[in-house]
Order: sequence, then structure tokens, then C-alpha cells
Amino acid sequence: MSNESKKQIVVCFGPGPRFKGGIQNYNTSLALALDKIENTEVHIVSWTQQYPAIIPREFVDKSSKTDLLSGSQVQVKYITNYNNPFTWQETVNYIRSLGAAKVIFQWSIALQGLPIGYMVKRLKRSGIEVILDLHFVIQKENSNVDKFFTKRGIQQASTYIVHALKTWEELKKLFPHKKMELSYDGVRSQQATTVIKLFHPIYDLFKPDPSFDTEQFKREHGLRKHVFLFFGFIRKYKGLHQTIEAFAQVAAQRDDVSLLICGESFWHTLDQSKWSTRLKNVLFGTAKKLFLKKSDDEKNYRPLDLIQQLHLEDRCVVFNQFIPNEDVHKYFQVSDAAILYYLTATPSGIESLSYNFALPLLATRVGHFPETIKDGFNGYLANDRDLDDMSAVMFRFLEQPIDRNNVTASTKEMSWSNYAKAIMK
Repeated sequence: MSNESKKQIVVCFGPGPRFKGGIQNYNTSLALALDKIENTEVHIVSWTQQYPAIIPREFVDKSSKTDLLSGSQVQVKYITNYNNPFTWQETVNYIRSLGAAKVIFQWSIALQGLPIGYMVKRLKRSGIEVILDLHFVIQKENSNVDKFFTKRGIQQASTYIVHALKTWEELKKLFPHKKMELSYDGVRSQQATTVIKLFHPIYDLFKPDPSFDTEQFKREHGLRKHVFLFFGFIRKYKGLHQTIEAFAQVAAQRDDVSLLICGESFWHTLDQSKWSTRLKNVLFGTAKKLFLKKSDDEKNYRPLDLIQQLHLEDRCVVFNQFIPNEDVHKYFQVSDAAILYYLTATPSGIESLSYNFALPLLATRVGHFPETIKDGFNGYLANDRDLDDMSAVMFRFLEQPIDRNNVTASTKEMSWSNYAKAIMK
């Protein structure tokens, strides 16, 4: 039998490299890891449009020049349009035509439940192992229809992957009558639906640049000796307002600290003067009023305004934009710790990215953070919604810095290689 005939074909369904964000980085990283396994042919099958057309946001990465798939054999097909159900069936047909043995769907938002549920059901009928890689079960915003879309989207899976025990508990609660067994090594159960518990791997798409002059960068941008980093899309659940307010308490007593904020405001990426944007804002605003709790609406979330209100202009350096792939390393290399003062948390891509730069983490005791951040070892944990404790943790870090070797040691099981091997068992 030839090596070619032994090849196992695997599809990673999710946003391809042309899109922004953590799920794109994740899907691409997974495809690259699978591509390194012998006799494995990997395809990324991607959305052309991931969400309803009324959502007023730009999702395409128009800034990055780096080809994340360079040097690999991974093939990419952009085919699935959320707004066109005919493409859902076209996607099913295409994956079947590849002869795929496994399809891994990235599940990261309940809104995609209808198209993903449609595709999962039909691919499973074809004898393909359909794996749902769950970045959440209970969504952060948790609107009235999220549970319906989540059930519709994930209930037919052959296998699940979870990144936190909290997600495993939520999965059991969502499907109380479904027989499921937890696996830590990827071995599938013959008697029940397998749920594989794996840590969110550390990102290796972005690496430190040993030639990068961190001191020059700090001088150019007015960064002081100790730099705290907030990185990623600015969303309400990520608690940037808490980070800024806690930092203000530190800055009032220390003149050697800076807060570096890097990322675009999630709902402010389109030209607001265009009629199409105004129309989307009206339609999307109406939909949110019908389905989203008022407390979860991010329309008026403007945490950056706090910088001026708290007179922190000379202590905060802000890059309020999408950071191109080739520039990501700069902000992590000049920083001393990443701040994750989230209101709610599922396994975080920013946490994973920070690990790749051996950057200690300061986080709130929410979601999975207590599972991965060991207080005093690879980071420090602060009490939820407690600004005084958050600032105390920042002081503690300054006085008792975390050994970066500890950060590296804590990630030894979090490799993409281990993750990919568990999927392929």
C-alpha cells in the first residue's frame, strides 16, 4: 500500500487566515499542528461571511502581510456564507468530496448554531467523525436565544473537546440525558460520546524577535520601567474598565509604571458615516433589544474614556487598532505582565499568546483562570469585581516578580503537538 493511500484527510472548519481574531489564529494553529503529523492531509474550510449581514463590524484582516500558512501543505477553501443556506449544503458536499475522516468545527459563538448544526448533522450521517471544539457552552452574553442556538449547533457531534472543566460541567447540564465520558488523552469511548479535556495550547504563530530593541520602543512611546499589558479586542467582558481603574490606584503611588493597551474597539470598526453602516446599526440595535439583556449591550462601552477622566494620559499608551500579525511580538516583548481582569472567562487566546512570550498573568478568579494560573507561580489572581484587590495584585507583582521560567514550566503540556495527537487517536 502506498503512503498516499494511507493518508488521513482532516478538515478544520472555522475562519481562515484572511479573518481577524483569536478563533482564526486558533483554527490556523490547529491546522498547522495537524499538518506536521505524518500521512495527514489538512484542509481549512472557511466561512466567506461568518455572521448575519446586519452585524456592523469589519471581520476581515486588512492589515497583516504575514502568510500564516507559509511553508505548510495546508489547503484553504472559503465557501460558507452564513446568509446563504445553499452554501451550507455546498460546504457539506465539498467536505464529503475530499474524503475527510474527521472534521473539527470551531464553536465560539451561539449565533452560528443554525449553519453549523445543519452541516454537523449531515456530515455525521456520512460516517465522518465530527468533532466540536468548544470554546464555550454558556455564552458570555447569554441572550435569551443562545441556549437554543447552542443546542441546535452542537448536539449532533461525534466527539467534543473542552478546554476547561467548567465547560465540561456546562455540557453535562445542557444535555443531561446524553451519555458522555471524559477523556484526558483523546482515546474515544465505545459506550458513550467522548469529551476530550485538553488545555488551550500556547500560540506559536507569534514568536519573540531576538533582534527587537525593547528599550528603544519604550523610549519612542513614553513607556516607563514596568509595563502592564492589555491586549486584544476591547469587549465589555474583558474588563478593560477594571484594568484602567485598578491601574490608576497603582499609578497614584508609583511613577515607574505604564499601562499598554493594544486592540481595536470591537463594535467601532466600520465607517459610521456610511449609509450601510447606519442601516446595520439600526437593524442590529433592534435585534439586540429583542434578544439581549440590557446589561450585556456593549453599544456605549467606552472604557478608554477613563484614561482622561482619571488623568492617566501620560501613564497609558494606547494603540486602539487591530494589531497586524507581524507586529504582535513587539507589545509582548516590552511588557512585564499581561492583565486579564475579565468579568467572565472561557479559555483565553490572550492567555495562550502571553505564555508563548513567557509573560506572567494577572487575572481575576473567574472562569477557568484558577485552573491554569497558579497564584504566586506563573501569575497572580485577584478577587472578582474587587478593584482594591486588583490593584493590590499589581503592587504584589511589582514587589515580588514572577520567575518567567515558572511561566514556561506551566505550559509544558499545552503544546499544539499534544493537542493534535489527541485529536488523531
